[in-house]
Amino acid sequence: MNPIKKLETFDNKYPGRDYTITIVNPEFTSVCPKTGLPDFGTITIQYVPAKKCIELKSLKYYYLQYRSMGIFYETVVNKILDDLVSVLNPKWMEITGEFTARGGITTTVEAVYSKKGNRKSR
Repeated sequence: MNPIKKLETFDNKYPGRDYTITIVNPEFTSVCPKTGLPDFGTITIQYVPAKKCIELKSLKYYYLQYRSMGIFYETVVNKILDDLVSVLNPKWMEITGEFTARGGITTTVEAVYSKKGNRKSR
């Protein structure tokens, strides 16, 4: 099944106003493609909606596809960004993945999308 089909949206009642939505998933899991061991992290979505907002239950089910997927941190953060931008077409969006320590090393990955004329990353 196409993972994007799992993502549902609803109409933004305030499309003329710029406001930020922040969604935090502190229980994100995926699998290391090298070792097959589980990876754990927090995925934070921040976005300024245009016409659509993400429906949270569908987002939860979307995240579940990664539980058994072998995928690098950098790839998963950018894939989530690509998928959400394709269904929401937001004014601005940033995805941050903060992954727990593995071998004493933590990793944070940030990916940003911005329509021309809208705010940009820090």
